[in-house]
Amino acid sequence: MSSDDHSRRGRRIALFVAGLGLLWIAIIAIGSALDLSQRVRALLDLIVLAGFGWAIWMIYGLWRDRREHED
Repeated sequence: MSSDDHSRRGRRIALFVAGLGLLWIAIIAIGSALDLSQRVRALLDLIVLAGFGWAIWMIYGLWRDRREHED
């Protein structure tokens, strides 16, 4: 895997994390505006938290690939 591929994957992961952050902010605002119950808000928070966990897993995979393919 070339350096460009690693950079592309890193940018994709960064956009994913930024998108999750914006989604989380939107969920908080919409939940407040629609007066959603605390259970629904907690469920949505857990879904976003799972997304952040997935992002950490992707970052770990990228780190592992970079160490494996050092030039």
